[in-house]
Amino acid sequence: MAYQLLNGKRGIIFGALDENSIAWKAAQKVHEAGGKFVLSNAPVALRMGKINELAEACGSEVISADATSIDDLTNLISKSTELLGGKLDFILHSIGMSPNVRKGRDYGDLNYDWYLKTLDISALSFHKVMQTAEKLDALNEWSSIVGLSYIAAQKTFPDYSDMAQAKSVLESIARSYGYRLGKSKKVRVNTISQSPTKTTAGTGVGGFDVFFDYADKMSPLGNASAEDCANYIVTLFSDLCRMVTMQNLMHDGGFSSTGITDEIVEIMRKKEEIVG
Repeated sequence: MAYQLLNGKRGIIFGALDENSIAWKAAQKVHEAGGKFVLSNAPVALRMGKINELAEACGSEVISADATSIDDLTNLISKSTELLGGKLDFILHSIGMSPNVRKGRDYGDLNYDWYLKTLDISALSFHKVMQTAEKLDALNEWSSIVGLSYIAAQKTFPDYSDMAQAKSVLESIARSYGYRLGKSKKVRVNTISQSPTKTTAGTGVGGFDVFFDYADKMSPLGNASAEDCANYIVTLFSDLCRMVTMQNLMHDGGFSSTGITDEIVEIMRKKEEIVG
């Protein structure tokens, strides 16, 4: 059910690749809630994905931008405010990629040039987006900026590799820039730590299927879906969360607060019986 929580609000959504991505679901939900937005992704992602289909369905424009490039971001944000007819009320940063993970490099044998690329794409781009928007004075007061994170920023998950450090940096940037923009323009900046989600990027991490099932059994509510996350993003963009900022918000069905569950105990008991 759409409540028109974002009626009259304008923004940019980064990272919609295909119908499995959280940004794609978020765009659909934002559209249903009355928000207008520009869609953006890197040139290579635009060639690989179906973003034009989404844009047509949502009445949006697509502007190509490498989120690590200040020139591209300046062009994107300037054109977006022109197309949308005013300053921005929300931005979704749903960007993350690790060449080391994609190419199967072990954590003890990382390519450091790729490591820096991971940090630039997955974390520093969040700072670049906000810095560019601030310098262009492109944000309305009480606007909301959200980045997508993961619990690997706090706990170790071996196959997540250097993306764990990227998410830690992302969350730190949200706090630092959240303070700055909060003081200057009442802008809110938060990150959402989402359950493992069957997106194109997520399923590229080694052992994803096993961990997805494990997290589902460890979460009292089960794993949060991409659609659930999209709904949460809408609330954060809305005026209902005006005083929420500088937070890393766990959206994981209770995974982060659960020590062990009956399901995991039962699996371990059965394993002991087999071994015994």
